[in-house]
Amino acid sequence: MSDNHELASRSGRTSPITFYRQVIAELRKVVWPTRPQVVNYFFVVLVFVLIMMAIVAGLDFGLGKAMFWIFA
Repeated sequence: MSDNHELASRSGRTSPITFYRQVIAELRKVVWPTRPQVVNYFFVVLVFVLIMMAIVAGLDFGLGKAMFWIFA
């Protein structure tokens, strides 16, 4: 293992096998969300997106009406 590390540090590249092992090791460190957390995050994002859509649609409608009133 030490020889691989020294070789990798000299050339700046790692072998695909070493890379794969490092990826697996990092994925084991990840704290994955629980199902209730995912559902909660989904609804929070959904509500936020709907609110932003309403704001943008309202601005579009209002500015469109203002443009027709100014230029008509």
